[in-house]
Amino acid sequence: MGNEDIDPGIARRTALAAVGAGLVAGCSTYGGGSGTSSAAAPPPAAGTELGAAGDVPVGGGKVFADKQVVVTQPAAGTFAAFSAICTHQGCTVDAVADGTINCPCHGSKFKIADGSVANGPASRALEKKTVTVANGKITLA
Repeated sequence: MGNEDIDPGIARRTALAAVGAGLVAGCSTYGGGSGTSSAAAPPPAAGTELGAAGDVPVGGGKVFADKQVVVTQPAAGTFAAFSAICTHQGCTVDAVADGTINCPCHGSKFKIADGSVANGPASRALEKKTVTVANGKITLA
């Protein structure tokens, strides 16, 4: 069978489908393991213990990636919590440093005090979560 026997419309659609599938596959693995999308994992329920308050440094924070939550301590004894899912494209933030919560996928940064955008491409703040701190433990409220 020669090339003259192939319908050009079908060949073009097949090529476009292959390119599109390659782009989707490439985006789904962007950023390696630390920036993976967490669409398949359900968010944790209220009452879920996240960890020790002592693990969250003053002026910094800790990412609880398995629970999709990041907890910060902007000032001594003041804790804030946010979704660990970046509002840009759904990657999981992976670090808290220099006063910001950082996404590895495209460089978005969020302020530790209120989750607002400090540096794009994200244009929306991280979703706020409510936590309680008692007996040295951080728990989702």
